[in-house]
Amino acid sequence: MKNKILLIVFVVGIIKVEAQVSAFQTIDSLLNKGRYQTALTKLHELDTTFQSTSKIAAIYASIDNHKQASKYYEQALALQDDYAVKVNLGKAYQKEKKLEKAIEIYEGIINEDAENLLIQYQLGKLYAKTKQPTKSIETFKSLTQIDSTNANYYYQLGIGYAMLNKNNLKINSFLEAYKNDEEHIKSIHQLALAYTFLRDKDSATIFINKGLEVDPNHIALNKLKINNLYRKEKYKEAIKLLDKIDSIEPNEHYTQKMLGRSYFNLKKYKKAKEYFNKALKIDRSDFKAYKYLGDIDFEQRKFHKAQLNYTLATFVGKEPRDEEYYQLARVYKELGNSKEELSLYKKAFDENKKNYQALFQLALKSEVYYEDKKIAYKYYKTYINRFERKDVSYTEYVKTRLEAIKKHYFLQGEILD
Repeated sequence: MKNKILLIVFVVGIIKVEAQVSAFQTIDSLLNKGRYQTALTKLHELDTTFQSTSKIAAIYASIDNHKQASKYYEQALALQDDYAVKVNLGKAYQKEKKLEKAIEIYEGIINEDAENLLIQYQLGKLYAKTKQPTKSIETFKSLTQIDSTNANYYYQLGIGYAMLNKNNLKINSFLEAYKNDEEHIKSIHQLALAYTFLRDKDSATIFINKGLEVDPNHIALNKLKINNLYRKEKYKEAIKLLDKIDSIEPNEHYTQKMLGRSYFNLKKYKKAKEYFNKALKIDRSDFKAYKYLGDIDFEQRKFHKAQLNYTLATFVGKEPRDEEYYQLARVYKELGNSKEELSLYKKAFDENKKNYQALFQLALKSEVYYEDKKIAYKYYKTYINRFERKDVSYTEYVKTRLEAIKKHYFLQGEILD
């Protein structure tokens, strides 16, 4: 009797296994045809096993439902420890932006299998993303010792060093990446940026041009080239490149504003105005665009319009607005309002103590406006103390006025310091 029961259990077990195998074959066939919803329904009808749960997770991962994928990979691991499922769970966490959880999974894998270079690579990048540059650097240093020909390892090393502000090590890492792969566009871009920041114009130009040979439509590199052309006053060449990147990524604030600035410098004010207005539609907080519109109005002697645009610039701007206050002072000079003109030169200098032109005009206007010439004398003295070597013609004039004011008060019996 006992033997018969065992036989029945054995036969039932075989039937169940065969039924499950058949069910999985049907599910695989459905998946091959893209019928994932039907496949999920059938999987949920089966007993909860490691195989069924991990397959449900894989389906969710394939349709980018990473939250559900993570849930079922976790359940599968609770049923059975499995290397591949751990890897897939780590990937699902990454997609979900649960980076700390992904790191925990990957670190566990590396502890068991230090030779999994793919996981080490992902782990190193995750360290950088979670602001752990030292761990990222250690990981990629180790990887470069295993494979010194992989440009991506050196690129990621450079990113780690950049986070620690170790500029020489950063540049050396990007150079190593470039040596291993002369078309490694990310490293080329970083080198172009680094040399631009260091004001090494020749090196920056080399990498900008090399990068654009690899990818002519690289927006960031095109911007660096445009900035160089603008600084060299090659406005027509800058406009050609600006039109190009505008066709690739339309209505970018940078592009509209730089087109406006380039046309402004070519004195094509109608076109310049058009692009500054476009820039303002994209970013209303761009107070410099208002300033340029004011400059156009000023050049065209539309002083009331210039007054409005400069005033908007000073109202919207949060950075030093000394240029805007200075230009607004010039408008009030044209409108014959000496009091406001004087007040705005002072505001310009108070906003930026390095603005020597604002101080010079403040001193000049004070001498004309106030009966008490000691006010102007104080400003002239400040100018000499701070900016004597800044502008030869200004300095000569200031020294002349200082002597004249001193003489004026000396004749009245008062000696000025």
